[in-house]
Amino acid sequence: MKPNISLINAVFRIACGLTILSAASAKFTKKPWCRMHLFYIFMGALKAGSGILRFCPVTYLFQNNDFGNNEQHQDR
Repeated sequence: MKPNISLINAVFRIACGLTILSAASAKFTKKPWCRMHLFYIFMGALKAGSGILRFCPVTYLFQNNDFGNNEQHQDR
């Protein structure tokens, strides 16, 4: 797994992910029956994790797609 995001992007993802994670955790302690806070905790953890690993699966999919290269195959 090679890093596919820059260092600045990774630091921004870590900061945003930890902010979302801590805010959602604080809200979840007040309302543990609300399931949306669990979703936000999960999203914050994913964002922080992608920053720590410097690998984003969505970026990987868009960098390695074959959607815009169909003009080359139409000449055959």
